[in-house]
Amino acid sequence: MTTTTTAATRSTPYRWRWPALFVILAAEVMDLVDALITQIAAPTIQKELGGSTSLIQWLVSGYTLAMAVGLITGGRLGDLYGRKRMFVIGAIGFTVASLLCGVSMSPEMLIGSRVLQGLFGAVMIPQGLGLIKEMFPPEEIGKAFGMFGPVMTISSVGGPVLAGWLVDANLFGTGWRMIFLINLPIGIAAVLAALKFLPEFRLSNATKLDLVGMLLVSVAAFLLIFPLIQGQELDWPAWTFASMAGSIAMFAIFGAYESRRQRAGKDPLVTPGLFRKRAFTGGLVAGLSFFTGMIGLSMVFTLYVQEGLHFSPFKAGLASLPQAIGGVAGFAIAMALVAKLGRTLLQIGTVVMAAGAGVLGLTIHLAGLDMSAWQLAPGLALVGIGMGLTMAPFFDIVLAGVEPHESGSASGTLTAVQQLGGALGAALLGTLFFNLLRNQWSFGDAMQVTVWVEIGLLVVTCALSFLLPRHAREESSH
Repeated sequence: MTTTTTAATRSTPYRWRWPALFVILAAEVMDLVDALITQIAAPTIQKELGGSTSLIQWLVSGYTLAMAVGLITGGRLGDLYGRKRMFVIGAIGFTVASLLCGVSMSPEMLIGSRVLQGLFGAVMIPQGLGLIKEMFPPEEIGKAFGMFGPVMTISSVGGPVLAGWLVDANLFGTGWRMIFLINLPIGIAAVLAALKFLPEFRLSNATKLDLVGMLLVSVAAFLLIFPLIQGQELDWPAWTFASMAGSIAMFAIFGAYESRRQRAGKDPLVTPGLFRKRAFTGGLVAGLSFFTGMIGLSMVFTLYVQEGLHFSPFKAGLASLPQAIGGVAGFAIAMALVAKLGRTLLQIGTVVMAAGAGVLGLTIHLAGLDMSAWQLAPGLALVGIGMGLTMAPFFDIVLAGVEPHESGSASGTLTAVQQLGGALGAALLGTLFFNLLRNQWSFGDAMQVTVWVEIGLLVVTCALSFLLPRHAREESSH
């Protein structure tokens, strides 16, 4: 049944709302774990499948870049064609793409399959949040969204460890392929459960798709990420710089097109007026800086411990645990303080995270390559705590700088920038790391430079945070 009513206007809440919530959470777990696992498995994949060092970067960037450009449109697809239908299509596509990743016989096939995963993930993930708002009455919405915290926490802590164990365990002789094949039973179960438990909702006043805008922003992002990753292997030919300059021009064309589309009375992909708000624009750049450094440092760290310190994938997963656990602790502390401290909490978080990165860099400098996972733990734990303190209030505070009727477009743009930051981090910090190694730098020295770049990006994030509202709106918080 298709309906245009909301949970708040129906006399009785949807009967199967709690089983439906667990279906949505299963999809979130698949997405989050798949964003994390390739960082641990990437060195093994490159050795067994062949390909250059850019394969390692594309495994992260291909997924997050596709997710970034797809998310802006993904939510509107659900509004137009029904959220249950698009969730099921996204889940089927994600599962098939996972199978293709698992059976890939070449680097090109694997990268292409990762891009497919990201695109179908961008169709699947936005539907869940919309469905929750439709299924649950106002008094239960907080409890429903509250389930995301523990589930996402367990996934972020367990994902890298699970990936390392699967690679080392070599179940049924599959090796690294099992990190993708494990999605098959989860995905099939999610699809079957979605068909049974998810209700169908469609908006009567849904906005039309802006396919030209999506094409323009996709090309602009690709023109930036592609030369950053490939340039270091090709010794930076002139076309790489031309491509990056073309990316800036394409983003400008995208902005002009969106403004013209809005003046013509059509629905833009991104509301142009958002970029005239200093707080929101500052928040976007701060978010891009923060997520670029966070994802880039995480990817380079897993390369350093496996290639430089010769940790096994499983040991590398365990070595990253202090950061994940620190993130959980930081998030819990932030939840108790966010109402009182607001953006100050975000600023404290970036300082703590930078201090942790500094401790990590100093540890690497003093210990060299004769180092245990325990020696890395204090710096990583501080990085994680700072990460949790920063991320917990970030979205709500940035969105407090826009009008309520703009929050949908602003939220989608902010989430897309988070994913774009992940793609840019793998491209930028990964390229820096590999360039230093090619120029005969040691793994330890290359890692230290990467740490200093991350500290610089955190300084930028902290400085830009002063443009943000001091506190989040009460109603913007989940």
